Amino acid sequence: MGGRAERTAGGPQGRDAGTLIDGARIVTPWGTIEGGWVWLSEGAIAAIGGASDPKPLASDGAERVNGAGGWVLPGFVDVHVHGGAGYDFMEASPEEFDAITRFHASHGTTGLLATSLTAPRDELTAVLARTSEYMAKPMPYAQILGVHFEGPFVNVKWKGAQNPEYILPPQAEWLEEWVSRYPGVIKLQTLAPETDGALDYIELLARHGIVPSAGHTDATYEQIVAAADRGLRHAVHTFNAMTPLHHRNPGTVGAVMSDDRIVAEVIADGHHVHPAAIRILTRVKGRDNVVLVTDAMSAAGMPDGDNYELGGLPVVMKCGVARLKEGDSLAGSTLTMIAAFQNMVRKVGVSVEDASRMASATPARELGLGGSIGSLEAGKRADVLLLDADLELRRVWIGGRPIEPAGTAG
Repeated sequence: MGGRAERTAGGPQGRDAGTLIDGARIVTPWGTIEGGWVWLSEGAIAAIGGASDPKPLASDGAERVNGAGGWVLPGFVDVHVHGGAGYDFMEASPEEFDAITRFHASHGTTGLLATSLTAPRDELTAVLARTSEYMAKPMPYAQILGVHFEGPFVNVKWKGAQNPEYILPPQAEWLEEWVSRYPGVIKLQTLAPETDGALDYIELLARHGIVPSAGHTDATYEQIVAAADRGLRHAVHTFNAMTPLHHRNPGTVGAVMSDDRIVAEVIADGHHVHPAAIRILTRVKGRDNVVLVTDAMSAAGMPDGDNYELGGLPVVMKCGVARLKEGDSLAGSTLTMIAAFQNMVRKVGVSVEDASRMASATPARELGLGGSIGSLEAGKRADVLLLDADLELRRVWIGGRPIEPAGTAG
């Protein structure tokens, strides 16, 4: 066999008849198992094995899935997604949360961070309240893992699609209130490290177990390194809305690329970043320090049109590319995680295994959730994807429950 087999004692128990996926290439942390199998039972990965390993004794009613030589991957974890299916997390109702998470689940996302935009304090607090309430109940589709606050403590010079009316320096008292009222819900916050009070705020984020992230920033190389010394560990949509790399002035991009303490997001849609630049990033940072994200907005999964908004700013989508009506800046994306994964393999040239790590294990580890999701290992939650040999998404399971995929993904 091509990797390590792990199994739990006994067969499936209780009402869950289980699912056996057989005859596929199983991507595990120890390597790819050719012709392997995965047993899902009671919401968890119960066992993994190779062709020569004895399979579990399936009970009546168990589903048997022929992998047909395709790939079995861990579900994708998207730490930067604003919405989809016509809805935005900034004002989503429970039914709209369902619509957003159903859309992204159908494209392989099994866990995500509901991501905000720059907005007034009360609106951001409302995002926390609604997300916390949604997370407290069983979630039928992609699991909300927490909130990513993108802003409002960014630099207006690099605002991108952030509303400049609400940009301001970091406010420590806001954070203290948020973590007191909604403990554990904020997982990541993006800010400009060069702004007044940002270094102290970064330390405060880290003390509360929140990943501090740089973005929409005019920071110099030296300022990013100083922020990393205080706890900065992440960079949103690397290359976009930050000071670029120059050989005499490395800027934010140079610091992100050269500092191993910082994990780099990238939007691999072919519009935000050229594939060659992503190739350079992945070669420098490695699969354990690059995270694939969608930065998807409400228009993801929707037809072209000029009736969309992002953070209260009018957006036009043409040929699937979303831009602000005023200024023509890119306004998030309409990317899905399966498309990002495919682009990394087909256009950037990374291996299936490395692209999988960037889409699943690395973001899960960064959020402190690597013990339960992000890789195919016995005992972890059964968030599992089946792709065919051409990397098209065929099946999705979240907590062992089948989710209808969107069909042939592009």
